[in-house]
Amino acid sequence: MVIGMALILLVEDDRIITAALSRALTDAGHVVRTAGQAVDALRIVTENKPDLVILDLGLPDIDGADALRMIRSVSDVPVIVATARRSEVDIISLLNAGADDYVTKPFSGGHILARISAVLRRGRSGGDDAVPNITVGGLVINPQQRQATLEGEPLRLTRREFDVLAYLAERAGKVVSRRELMTQVWQQARIGEEQTIDVHISWLRRKLGETAAQPRYLHTVRGVGVMMVEPS
Repeated sequence: MVIGMALILLVEDDRIITAALSRALTDAGHVVRTAGQAVDALRIVTENKPDLVILDLGLPDIDGADALRMIRSVSDVPVIVATARRSEVDIISLLNAGADDYVTKPFSGGHILARISAVLRRGRSGGDDAVPNITVGGLVINPQQRQATLEGEPLRLTRREFDVLAYLAERAGKVVSRRELMTQVWQQARIGEEQTIDVHISWLRRKLGETAAQPRYLHTVRGVGVMMVEPS
């Protein structure tokens, strides 16, 4: 996949918005498929395997959050949610359901194109050059295949969880700030969204079999950030 030339599924029931976004995406060099209902979106995701999905939450047949969970059950395609919901609780719920990013309405064509580029960059496999595994204790991360195992058992990670885990593992023994994670992993410089980082760290801890009170790999340095260490 070449960034700037991706197959994008636009799931939106408003014809005016669909026409405007389709034009902006096509002008940017993308190939666009559209769907006005969640059931059609699921079929296209399964049959056409798009590189990215833009999902509106206000769909006529199925609630957008439920549609997101259904997409996640059949594909790990990157999903950017378009929503009018702005509360922190709603945003965390969307990330928990499997969204890779979100935009709040109204937004410009330039805004969504920038988000698309950032998400697609995060999803690159890194080309044909061999990338060595990252090993920290019993944790082994394969960046090229985007797989991770813990004590030989595969970890079921979302796209974003894998990105965070790999970034921290590459810097094991060093404290990484929330701002660094937001700018380097999310590739967004959003102010006041530390909660998003904390939520993903919490999910990773659960999958690594640890807690904030009894950490093994992920240690919080209060007021600074988080550090991955090899369990003693």
